[in-house]
Amino acid sequence: MPAGNNKYDVIVIGGGHNGLVNAAYLARAGKKVLVLERRYVLGGAAVTEEIIPGFKFSVCSYVVSLLRPEIIRDLDLPRHGLEILPLDGTFTPMPNGDHLWRVNDHGKTRREIARHSAVDAEAYEEFGKAMQQMCRFVKPILSMVPPDPSTLNPKELMKLLFIGRRFQHLPSEDKYNQVQLMTMSAADFLDQWFETDVLKATMSASGIIGTFLGVRSPGTAYVLLHHYMGEIDGAFRAWGFARGGTGAISNAIGDAAKEFGAEIRTSAPIAKILVKNGRAGGVVLQNGDEIQADIVSSSVDPNLTFLKMLDAGELPGEFLEEVRRYKYRGSSGKVNLALDALPDFTCMPGEGAHLRGAISVSPAVDYMERAYDDAKYGRYSRRPYVDMVIPSLTDPSVAPPGKHVMSCFVQYAPYNLKEGTWDEKREEFGNNVIETVSEYAPNLKKIIVGKQVLTPLDIEREFGLTQGNIFQGELSLEQLFFLRPVPGWAQYRTPIKNLYMCGSATHPGGGIMGAPGRLAALEILKDSGNGAH
Repeated sequence: MPAGNNKYDVIVIGGGHNGLVNAAYLARAGKKVLVLERRYVLGGAAVTEEIIPGFKFSVCSYVVSLLRPEIIRDLDLPRHGLEILPLDGTFTPMPNGDHLWRVNDHGKTRREIARHSAVDAEAYEEFGKAMQQMCRFVKPILSMVPPDPSTLNPKELMKLLFIGRRFQHLPSEDKYNQVQLMTMSAADFLDQWFETDVLKATMSASGIIGTFLGVRSPGTAYVLLHHYMGEIDGAFRAWGFARGGTGAISNAIGDAAKEFGAEIRTSAPIAKILVKNGRAGGVVLQNGDEIQADIVSSSVDPNLTFLKMLDAGELPGEFLEEVRRYKYRGSSGKVNLALDALPDFTCMPGEGAHLRGAISVSPAVDYMERAYDDAKYGRYSRRPYVDMVIPSLTDPSVAPPGKHVMSCFVQYAPYNLKEGTWDEKREEFGNNVIETVSEYAPNLKKIIVGKQVLTPLDIEREFGLTQGNIFQGELSLEQLFFLRPVPGWAQYRTPIKNLYMCGSATHPGGGIMGAPGRLAALEILKDSGNGAH
């Protein structure tokens, strides 16, 4: 490649959905952008791969809910092939042969909950309204660059004032709810509303996803809210699948970026970020190629960015200490199954609409907490929380005719095992998940034609997510908003000039939302003088 051609305005490290969103916004503003992705396929953890011939798996992330509407609009993603199919409801089988099946139809759900408890059916209405108020309060915060509370800059103080004023204007009941959500455990918060165990257990599951905390650990109520904010076409609390698997989202964003002029290279792992006189100037690939750029924007996590791709001497000591302290604590695994028929649940035999939504093994709050007890002592959960979807029922393109893919998200699978290694335990872990689900759907073992088991170690190796944490770092209270990833550095900038962060390790965190990528791009544009759109 001629030397003159080897210089870009911006290099984006990592072709996950945030990196691609970042690149698309920068290219749209006229920057010459290059995206470098280590793997052969785009998407990072939002990826579709054919692991077993004919069966296409959303290998890691498998549902979409938080993708910001402004990104879908700005990048015109539907024109690039993005189609979100609604995920209807959550079905929880129970060991006693009963079940709880909540759907998107409000009346039906109310009747279903009333079957378990008339009191809870009433409370469910109120709960929904209260959560909607909370989401309204938090939602603008997802679209803003976190303020720096330690500064005297009037602009920053105005942002804090804006949040304070909004809080002040909340009705007192909503104020209490907001404070409780920020401090309580998911189980305690739900206890105040409901009496039905299976309902509380299934709802509390949203509070522990991607965290090394139990449903009774303080702080999990906020994670519950974070997951409650899903919007598809503006409908709060709607989850869905992307037609063609989660990789279709990444591909649509990638196509938009290319249309705006971004260049994307896969199988291009990076060895280090080039720094000269405290300023980023490009990257060196693992094959030795040097590529120059005025700006480097990293969508990989702080561990890879600061500890692997830079020399310690290039960063201030206390910043490095904070980066080392940042908690990943991956706690989940994934089991992807290729099936030649549908699972048959004892409590609701046969095929039916109950298999089209999420299927949740979360029969009781104690069950959930016991799963965490195992993890606390360095074992994977003997009876884990499992969240399953069968996308082939909604999108037949992902499996051969009459066959199905089933994706099982499993918690807990602690990254650090007390005994043995994940490579030794992988098979046993996968079988344990299949055993657990078989207690509710006894035909499962007979219909499996192929499986893929991902431990937190596999997720780390394969997808570059430190300790296998799907959110590039826990969504715990001390790692949110202006503390994410490091206090004083929550505005996408880093101690190295012209090096930015744009992945899930920055505000507002994980999930397929794209907000970190967009917000970081707007800050980069602000700094480089051609302001934001």
